[in-house]
Formats: sequence, structure tokens, C-alpha cells
Amino acid sequence: MKGERILYPCYFNVALMRGQGRRVPRSRAVKDPSLADIERAVKRCGVRYRTEPKSHPAFWWKREGRIVVAWDQGKEQLLKKVAGFLEVKR
Repeated sequence: MKGERILYPCYFNVALMRGQGRRVPRSRAVKDPSLADIERAVKRCGVRYRTEPKSHPAFWWKREGRIVVAWDQGKEQLLKKVAGFLEVKR
């Protein structure tokens, strides 16, 4: 896991409160992001990644999947970068 960060769709969901799993500001979040939306945003960031059929522990029943990104810097920087590309898409 060293050098990797995990991203779940709930991190970018505007409908969720921070306590429910949203990790980006509401102004940068989008409505119902799918794994494919996040995958496109990560691809545009130009970093290596892989998808996995796992779910966020708080939302184990949703089976939305997750993206594991090769990233050596802080997770907040990655979240801001990906959220910027999600905003451009929508």
C-alpha cells in the first residue's frame, strides 16, 4: 500500500455530508459520481491506477467499487486534483 491511495465514489458525492464519507468540499463535489466518472478523471490526471470491485466499509452493500492510485504525495492533493477533473466533465 505504500505509494498508493484509495478513492471511493462517496468521496466526491455532493449528496453526502462530511460525516457520511464525502472528502471534498461541497463546491467541488458532483451529484452521484460513478466509478467510471472517477476513472476518467484519474486518467486525465495522468497517474497509474487500477480498479477493484470492493466497496467503502460504511457503504458495504452498494458495491460501487474503488480505484487504487499510484500516488506518493498527500491524499488531499490527489482528491483536489481528481475533483477538478470531475467538475470539468460535468
